[in-house]
Amino acid sequence: MSSETRDKPDAKYREDEDGGPNPEKDCGHDRGGMGEEVKRKEDRRFITGRGNYVDDIKKEGMLHCEIVRSPHAHANVESINTERAEKMDEVVAVLTAEDLAAHDLATMPTLMDDTQEVLVRDKVKFQSQEVAAVIATDRYAAKDGAERVEVEYDTLDPVVEAEKAKDEDAPVVREDLDQDDNHIFTWETGDEEATEEAFEEAPVTVEEDMYYQRLHPAPIETCGCVADWDQDDEKMTVHMTSQAPHAHRTLFSMVSGIPENKVRIVSPDVGGGFGNKVPIYPGYVVAAAASYVLERPVKWVEERSENIQTTSFARDYDMTGRIAATEDGEITAVDVDVLADHGAYNAAAQPSKFPAGFFKIFTGSYDIEHAHGTVDAYYTNTAPGGIAYRCSFRVTEAVYLIERMVKALAQELDMDPAEVRRKNFIPKEAFPYESSTGWTYDSGDYERALDKALESVDYDELREEQQRRIANDDDKLLGIGLSTFTEIVGAGPGKQCDIAGVEMFDSAEIRVHPTGNATVRIGVQTQGQGHETTFAQIVAEELGLDVEDVTVEHGDTDTEPYGLGTYASRSTPVGGAATAVAARKVREKAKSIASNELEVAEEDVVWDRQSGAFHVKGAPDRSLTIEEIAGASYMNSPPDEEPGLEAVDYYDPPNMTFPFGAYVCVVEVDRETGEVDIRNFYALDDCGNRINPMIVEGQVHGGVAQGIGTAMLEHVTYDDEGNVTAGDFMNYLLPTSMEIPEIETDYTVTPSPHHPIGAKGVGESPTVGSPPAVVNAVVDAMEHAGVTHVDMPMTPDRVWEVLDDAGLAIDPAENMEFDIDVEDASADD
Repeated sequence: MSSETRDKPDAKYREDEDGGPNPEKDCGHDRGGMGEEVKRKEDRRFITGRGNYVDDIKKEGMLHCEIVRSPHAHANVESINTERAEKMDEVVAVLTAEDLAAHDLATMPTLMDDTQEVLVRDKVKFQSQEVAAVIATDRYAAKDGAERVEVEYDTLDPVVEAEKAKDEDAPVVREDLDQDDNHIFTWETGDEEATEEAFEEAPVTVEEDMYYQRLHPAPIETCGCVADWDQDDEKMTVHMTSQAPHAHRTLFSMVSGIPENKVRIVSPDVGGGFGNKVPIYPGYVVAAAASYVLERPVKWVEERSENIQTTSFARDYDMTGRIAATEDGEITAVDVDVLADHGAYNAAAQPSKFPAGFFKIFTGSYDIEHAHGTVDAYYTNTAPGGIAYRCSFRVTEAVYLIERMVKALAQELDMDPAEVRRKNFIPKEAFPYESSTGWTYDSGDYERALDKALESVDYDELREEQQRRIANDDDKLLGIGLSTFTEIVGAGPGKQCDIAGVEMFDSAEIRVHPTGNATVRIGVQTQGQGHETTFAQIVAEELGLDVEDVTVEHGDTDTEPYGLGTYASRSTPVGGAATAVAARKVREKAKSIASNELEVAEEDVVWDRQSGAFHVKGAPDRSLTIEEIAGASYMNSPPDEEPGLEAVDYYDPPNMTFPFGAYVCVVEVDRETGEVDIRNFYALDDCGNRINPMIVEGQVHGGVAQGIGTAMLEHVTYDDEGNVTAGDFMNYLLPTSMEIPEIETDYTVTPSPHHPIGAKGVGESPTVGSPPAVVNAVVDAMEHAGVTHVDMPMTPDRVWEVLDDAGLAIDPAENMEFDIDVEDASADD
């Protein structure tokens, strides 16, 4: 297959005059192909309670695992006494690091060049770290047994902030690495000298400190597994909450020494992931080890507090941004300095060639000639993390930085933030565009998106209302926040941007059966994105099948082709591309079979996308559908063709894809309480050609909700002793329907020029673009009083303090009315 066929969108996938797809004009059928609002096929089992999750799995003789966790953030383990637990009738075994070491399972690799202890032997490095494991006949007995394991600790002073971890006299977290400080790496991008020269020459410069707080993905389903060692077959089967089953199979084989063909990972229905289910956790390894030793199935499912306190967090970037510009608002340079907290292990899920991930997209949607960035990462006595929480490896932090800095520049110049953006956008005709940090943006039309957004929300009227409120000294201030962001997604291409040395391809296998139905097996793994629908739509479109006749399978390493999984919004950019290309391979073979059946030369056979059939050129009545060809492929294949109608493709993309958006958030800030009410949220996303507009809208709704939670509520916090003070849903606050406004979605369509179907991906964009829109809105409401920044999460008390410092706050007592006659009042009154 030619590179042109692989890497360029089919002519069918084009944009309409208004920038949107026209399914009726483009498709000409109702088979459920590209651009049609097909209801999610997988929802049938979910809404009828027939979903199958890890905790639903029950096996004969199954045991249960409970982890013994450290109450301290930093302490030497002096001794572990397991006798009381082992005396319990229901307890089958108690495992410690010594037991795992006997089977060469004491350590496991992280997602970076580091190793983590499965169970701690000598020193715990964060609160709730795994120290021992109890295996019992039921979960409650295992929990009781865990409480009877006696561990003696010698506590040490912890360090829980990256800023303090820099100090020369700071406690050293990782003595096991033979280093006397907590520094992990320094990462740098861009031209420092040229950037500094641009700042020296610039008439206007702005600097802002900002903190992107530590977050937790907090999926509905926590992490867990059921490990089952079959001694007779010498095969380990692990049902687990995995976003990347094949990658986990490889890691399991590496850790355990079991040959990879004897390891089977099954990821059933997954109740959300958002990056939390990309890493391997000690509980997985312990359960597998226990099953191997005891020769019985072992289930481990963590509780909510364990999930928040110990599994991978995201963000935790202290950033100082600087932006240089001319007096009329043209940005000439941007510089950023970051202090990153990676926790106790370097477990960040980031490309190994770029330890700070895709943060180098911090120039955003803007044509900025000079850019420089530095990231310094440190160990602390906190849970390991740095995962891609619904974003592509630090893109969220990068977008937040540049969108906040553009707002800060607009304030400094007393210019409208929309005009500053418009003045600095990468022009449409400049694509493909190479940024000053080295990325080649594939396509974009940022000004059109912004214009559509401003018109849709009646931006000019909002600005007039804002000024009226200020003039009237209203109790509630109005703020309008903009975010015109560019994402970078795909977790590829492998040859340019590998993770841990692995090429970032993905795969699809398509088999059209003799009756014309098709089975599609994919390497990416769904956690709610709707793959069983959208991937079926791709195949339906490419082969002329009805979407209901296409079944998509995923999540079983014994049956699906090898793939790297779902994260960094790579499903459609990589897995979807593999599916389209595999379908085109099937179609090419079908054309050969059609020519044989129709008894004409292959060059005289024409594929008609609208009818979903092959016909003879100039004689459309002489035609065959794909269903008819499928039967012939098995019963009457041409002499030079193998029987059957199937194909597989491993797609290694030539470039990332670059979806973008224009968001507008309108807020009211209560001067008396500090409460922020989001009155309106408008989200325009350009994800290239849209496979299923309804699913796209659902993804945007969910992502904006998470972004609002980031801006307003969520923060994993620690006290000075390293205790997690937001380790459950009483203290780690997630947004509910009460906090989320009605979200107005919109779109433009700018196809990716190198993607087979012109798609870019959208699942993570709203989480990336929404936080700066919300923060910009709150700052915008108060900027007339000199406010330039409010750190997230913008809780009422934090906002009220900013209001008070700016002289905008209203003392609640001033508005209280008392109707009490003091002279007549009794003591009881």
